[in-house]
Amino acid sequence: MEADPNSAPRAVHVVIVGAGFGGLAAARVLAEAPVRVTIVDRSNHHLFQPLLYQVAMAALSPAEIAVPIRAVLREERNITVLMAEVTSFDLAAGSLALADGTTLAWDYLIVAAGAETNYYGHPEWALHAPGLKSIEDAIEIRRRVLVALERAESAADETVRRQLLSFVVIGGGPTGLELAGAIAELARPIAASDFRRIDPSWIRVVLIEAGERLLAAFDPVLSEKAALSLAEIGVTVRTGARVTDIDARGVWLGDELIPSSSILWTAGVRANGLAARLGVPLDRAGRVLVGDDCALPGYPRVFAIGDVACFETPSGPLPGVSPVAMQQGRHVARLIARDLRGDAREPFHYVDKGSMATIGRTRAVAQVGRLRLSGLLAWLMWLFVHLWYLIDRRNRISVFLDWCWSYLTFRHGARLITGREKR
Repeated sequence: MEADPNSAPRAVHVVIVGAGFGGLAAARVLAEAPVRVTIVDRSNHHLFQPLLYQVAMAALSPAEIAVPIRAVLREERNITVLMAEVTSFDLAAGSLALADGTTLAWDYLIVAAGAETNYYGHPEWALHAPGLKSIEDAIEIRRRVLVALERAESAADETVRRQLLSFVVIGGGPTGLELAGAIAELARPIAASDFRRIDPSWIRVVLIEAGERLLAAFDPVLSEKAALSLAEIGVTVRTGARVTDIDARGVWLGDELIPSSSILWTAGVRANGLAARLGVPLDRAGRVLVGDDCALPGYPRVFAIGDVACFETPSGPLPGVSPVAMQQGRHVARLIARDLRGDAREPFHYVDKGSMATIGRTRAVAQVGRLRLSGLLAWLMWLFVHLWYLIDRRNRISVFLDWCWSYLTFRHGARLITGREKR
C-alpha cells in the first residue's frame, strides 16, 4: 500500500527577510539544516556596502561589488529566493504579506532588512544631499560629482564655478572619511589631466562633523591621525559644526553658508522601515529590541539581526556593522538547528574583530583589540580584509586588478555619467 504523501512531516519553513550580510550568513548555515528556507529581498543582488563609496567615486563599477543572490545560493537546494517586497507581518499567525497580495507562512522568521539613511526629521534634505545605501545612491552621487566638474569647465561666472567645485560631505564616520578622501583623490587628478579650464587648486572638499572629533567610535589618537591625513590630501575638516539647513545653494551652519552643488550625507542611519511594521517595541533609531538570543520578546521564533536590531550589551547597543550582522546571522541559524534537536538555546556573544577606515592612497586607520595602526600598514590591512570578505571570487579578482590599475596610474575607470537629474 502506497504511503499518503500528505501524511509526510512538513519541513520546517524559515523565512529570511533581507539578503545582506546577516541574511546570507544565516542562509548558508541553514543550508545544512533539515529545514526549508525562503529568502525575500526587494533586490535580486547582494551588495557589498563597505565598497559602495568606490562606485560613487568612479573607482569601481556596480557589478564588481554586487552579485545575484540566486548565484550565491545556487548550490543550496533547500533555499528559495523571492524578489519581492514585504508589506506587513502577522507574528501571531506566523505569516507575512507581500506587495503582490500573496502571503507567506513561516515557522521561524529572521528579519535582516538592514538600515536606511536618517535625516533626523529633515527628509527634504535628501533632494540636495543623497545618502549612500544602494547602488542607485552611488550612481546618483557619481553623476553629481562628475556633472559638477563638467559644468565647471564651461562656467564663466566665478561664483557659480566656486559652488560647482565645492564638495561637502556631512558625517565624520568611516563612510564620510572614505568619501571625502576619495573625492579629493578623484577630482584634483582628473581636473589636472582631463580638463583645460579648471585649476585643481580651485577644488574644495569639506568634511562636516557635528561631534567634537572624527571617528567617534575609534581611539582619539586614531581620530587625530585621520584628521591629519585628510588635511594632507586637501580636505577641510569642520568638527563641532551642526548642519541647520541644506538647500540648492549649499549647506548652512547657522548663519554660515558653504556653497556647494555636490552635498553628500553620511551623518546617520536608522533601521529599515520594516522594523516598525513588526508591531513590537523599538528604540530611538527604529531598531527592534531583542533578547540575548536575538529573538523578539514574546516571540521566540522571530529574530531580528544586524542593523535592524538593538542588541544591548554592558557597553551599549552593538554597532550597525557587517561583522555584527554576520555573527548574529550564523548564531540564529545554529540556534534554530538546536531548537529542532531539542537542545537549549545559547545567548549571542559578539566577538569584536576590530574597526578600520581608509582615507586615501596608503592612508588608513585601524584598531584591533589593543593594537592601533595608521598609514600604509593600516591601509594594506584594509585592502586585504575587504578583498577577503567579497562574496564572489570573480569580484575579488576584478576589484584587485582595478585597485592595482588605479594605484599605478592615478586613474579611475568607471567615470560614466548616467541617470537623470532628480527634481
